[in-house]
Amino acid sequence: MKPAIRPALWLAFALAAVLPLQANAGRSCEQVKPTAALIVKGMQLAERTSQQLDASGARVVILARAGQDLSKYGLRYSHLGIAYKTDEGPWRVVHKLNHCGTAVAAVYRQGLGEFFLDDLWRYEAAWSVPTPAVQQQLLAALREPDARLVRLNVAPYSIVSYVWGQKYQQSNQWAIETLAAAMEPATIGTRAQAQAWLQFKGYEPTTLTLGPLTRLGGRVGSANIAFDDHPNEKRFSDRIETVTVDSVFAWLPRAGLGAPQVTLKL
Repeated sequence: MKPAIRPALWLAFALAAVLPLQANAGRSCEQVKPTAALIVKGMQLAERTSQQLDASGARVVILARAGQDLSKYGLRYSHLGIAYKTDEGPWRVVHKLNHCGTAVAAVYRQGLGEFFLDDLWRYEAAWSVPTPAVQQQLLAALREPDARLVRLNVAPYSIVSYVWGQKYQQSNQWAIETLAAAMEPATIGTRAQAQAWLQFKGYEPTTLTLGPLTRLGGRVGSANIAFDDHPNEKRFSDRIETVTVDSVFAWLPRAGLGAPQVTLKL
């Protein structure tokens, strides 16, 4: 897990001028250099998000961005992470990112600037503030050594991985499984155990209706899309059950784990 250093605005300009974006989660994977205007907007969104998070008094939030247009699926946000306020002051985000053009992913610890310095579809942030008890458990987990924090992470990645499967793991799935492990650190040590806790707490995935041509095209055309982990009876009836940001935001208050989402738009 790479160390997180919140970039200053001018440093962000300098880096973006020479480096294409290499990781993907809930956004386009085109290798393009962001323009100066997009960098400014991303940093402005990060700054305003930081200010509002500070004003909320929270130490940990479930934070989302809108990296892709998913409106045809009835979804508003594409990617979430677990954001926390450090003792030094800045906010950091721990989240899982798919390596562009591949079927693998890794967990990163980044600043808000890096989280929003991206090829965003919409310059909008959203978050849910967990209850004090959930924040306490998450903060303890986030302060653990990286090797323990990523113990439920698996490299094989599919953007539509089956919610209750273990063959692949997408970014939002990693986040809520990690939340589950943080809540019961003494008893949850596997993904299956984390998923059992999520089911016990009433988590309900989003069901995407994807026809056979869409499924076939996605599998053939993209390394990070696979459907073979979904049960046949669901897959062949065009019911793809996966973890989405919108479903997580709906579940947290329903389960008594967090407040309704807050939205910030530029």
